[in-house]
Amino acid sequence: MTERRSFLFLQGLATHLFVRLGDALASRGHAVHRVNFNPGDRLFWKRPGAIDFTGTGAEWPAAFEAMVARHGTTDIVMFSDCRPRHVDAIGIAKRLGLRSWIFEEAYLRPGYITLEQGGVNAHSSLPRSPARILALARGLPPAEPETLSGGSFLRRASDDVRYNIHNLVFRGRFPHWRTHRPWNPFHEYAGWLLRGAQRPWRQGAARRRLARVQSWAGPVFVMPLQLEGDYQLRRHSPFAGLGEAIATVVSSFAAHAPRDALLAVKGHPLDNGLTDWGRVTLAQAAACGVAGRVAWLPELPFGPVLAPAAGVVTVNSTAGLQSLRDGKPVIALGAALYDMPGLTYQYGLDRFWTEAVAPDAALVDALRRVLAAHCLIRGGFFSQVGIAEAVGNAMVRLEAAATVDARIAAE
Repeated sequence: MTERRSFLFLQGLATHLFVRLGDALASRGHAVHRVNFNPGDRLFWKRPGAIDFTGTGAEWPAAFEAMVARHGTTDIVMFSDCRPRHVDAIGIAKRLGLRSWIFEEAYLRPGYITLEQGGVNAHSSLPRSPARILALARGLPPAEPETLSGGSFLRRASDDVRYNIHNLVFRGRFPHWRTHRPWNPFHEYAGWLLRGAQRPWRQGAARRRLARVQSWAGPVFVMPLQLEGDYQLRRHSPFAGLGEAIATVVSSFAAHAPRDALLAVKGHPLDNGLTDWGRVTLAQAAACGVAGRVAWLPELPFGPVLAPAAGVVTVNSTAGLQSLRDGKPVIALGAALYDMPGLTYQYGLDRFWTEAVAPDAALVDALRRVLAAHCLIRGGFFSQVGIAEAVGNAMVRLEAAATVDARIAAE
């Protein structure tokens, strides 16, 4: 019989993954509770054991610790380790000896999601030593290829809209709730509608610009943008925002890249369009005197943009891992779990343009094996098939933790 544990769920995405995982844990005899921080959270948790937290941020730590004591909590589960309530909860859980399980968008995607204990991304417990990565990879099977089980954008968008409509209509019960996102979600939706209306024109322009990039005679460098609201950018980088990151890269390119080089800046596919990053990029290029050698590429998949690249500059995007898989030189300007000798360039952005070298293929393969075995599970957040796969694989990892802890305690 599996050891009975008590799981307390905090916030997830606008998806039914957490409630389905709660059902699976309860069916195995575990206690399951959930904290709702807003009406949208309630919408996606249609099972018993929910607790509405309606207090202030200052009241949350004491309320959380009281919940843990009342329910005998052994494990907490959440999406993202950087949301303010989650930061507090993880700190308290660590002090009390509880396990913290964090879901995130995957390091390898699609077809995987991240599930780690203690922290993700820059907070991951994954070693940053090439020797340790190679040692951990011995005997592990190859990482399964990324597949398309993540779910459609339409499903993701419709669930997000339902979530935020509930937060708007029923917000009176949660008077102190404030979103962790930097924009009002309905402003974001307006940006998406405008971007959707412009998409045919933008796609055509992007294809023409891509043809220019692919035919460029000199070296091509690629900068895949992240989202302005991404915690990877906000918490795990030296930049105050995306505009500062663009300015830094374009300025360095202008001063230090070969004179026959081109920089292709690729927009993020989920960007809300509220800031015209193409205009920001091209204005910076003009100010630095390289307007003819900087291309803006929205509305394109990453693969065709990556193909001609002599090097990839990223803050800490998972696009860096895709680039490493394809043997491209990469530099990470922020904290990234793949930023280590043998994988990424270690001597600064100004030198990268002329000194970049391809990653060690054996180390890339080893990292992918370790990520798949220790940090990721197969599945997705936004399709029935993906959710079912993720729940089954999450159950294996969650229940195995007690066995591992017992073995360590006995040694």
